[in-house]
Amino acid sequence: MSDGHAQASPHAQGSPHALEVPHAQASPARSAAPDPPTVEYWYLWTDAQGVSHQRRCRMSRFDFSSIQPQAAPQWQGERTHAAMTTLITVLPVGWIGQWHENPQPQWIIPLSGRWFVESMDGARVEMGAGELSFGADQGCRERDGRRGHLSGTVGEVPAVLMLVQLPPQPAAASPCPWS
Repeated sequence: MSDGHAQASPHAQGSPHALEVPHAQASPARSAAPDPPTVEYWYLWTDAQGVSHQRRCRMSRFDFSSIQPQAAPQWQGERTHAAMTTLITVLPVGWIGQWHENPQPQWIIPLSGRWFVESMDGARVEMGAGELSFGADQGCRERDGRRGHLSGTVGEVPAVLMLVQLPPQPAAASPCPWS
């Protein structure tokens, strides 16, 4: 878990994975499940003063169960039961999104290329394929020409992102709601 301050992406620091999964094999004859995994993600959120921040979080609530009868058990996170919109977006090389809020709470999953998110507190995070972020910076207040976050591509290839947009939700009491 981080100290609450955004840092460079784990890929930039040499860590190749955002998922920590124990090296245990599931077997129907096992009486106990292996240790649960943790999945890291960035959480972009708005504080009570209307300023956006980013925090590195870890999902840790997983159940070891079968997703379908007769399927081997696997780790499953919390399910969301709501109307969602899923789309793929391609950010061209050199694209800068200017300052804006996420249109609604959404998971952002880079599929290829790299992109960055800069929050109002000045923290800049770069992410590549497989690094998760959750955009929940709705309700920001403009300060010094900034509102929400600034985002754009990094490098010489487009960034391909998958967005999973959720219905508007009440603001989380604190960042890292899935920890």
